[in-house]
Amino acid sequence: MPAVDPLLTATRLLDFEAAPIADLVAGRGWQAFGEHDRIGAAYDFVRNEIAFGYNRADDIPASEVLSDGYGQCNTKGTLLMALLRGLGIRCRLHGFTIHKALQRGVVPEWVYPLAPAEIIHSWVEVETENGWINLEGFILDTPFLKSLQRAFIEMESLCGYGASTDCLSGPPVEWTGDDTYIQKTGIARDLATYAIPDEFYRGHRQDFGALRDWLYRHVIRHWMNRRVRAIRRGKVPQIPGLARPNHLHEETHRAA
Repeated sequence: MPAVDPLLTATRLLDFEAAPIADLVAGRGWQAFGEHDRIGAAYDFVRNEIAFGYNRADDIPASEVLSDGYGQCNTKGTLLMALLRGLGIRCRLHGFTIHKALQRGVVPEWVYPLAPAEIIHSWVEVETENGWINLEGFILDTPFLKSLQRAFIEMESLCGYGASTDCLSGPPVEWTGDDTYIQKTGIARDLATYAIPDEFYRGHRQDFGALRDWLYRHVIRHWMNRRVRAIRRGKVPQIPGLARPNHLHEETHRAA
């Protein structure tokens, strides 16, 4: 009996055998693609058909992320891993923490001081014929990213609004067979690689505390998602100490 490959197996979180995910893969016909295009199809789906947003928790199954239709680094990563394994592509999770400044502008300003200094983060590593590739650029959907680019058209380095990059005008987010990133410059600590996300989240949970955890799940994340939707529509709030978004300059000019 052949050994089970831990980088291809289903888990509680990587539930690619669940009907919604299996039906998606079958319905799109991705299994017929070559390896490069199978990875690209799964990546592009998670990047743009699953909007940037905040789910109830990091450790939710891929099928729940798909049902929500939105996610952040960790939850979108879980869905991407499930799709890749459903397509026979070996992958693993690489865990990190990121500086909380990356979330400023999405987190309401009065809530920001209550957030932990470091936030749990991850990206997906996928095995290709050319070796292991880091995938992180799927976090922000294209309309959201373009709104930030328009708001900060003269800036290349940005840490906030869910992005942390030194090349805002052209971050490496498209699948080309190489590494993709959109939050890399915000990384604080490396927490190593894991064959399955379930193990990572058992050992690394966001330390909000009971009250802040309840507030996040039931109140704060909904405010954050409203802010994300507003940013996607072009209403980018100003972060204290950061340059004013272009649309605010324009509004000031019109008022004058």
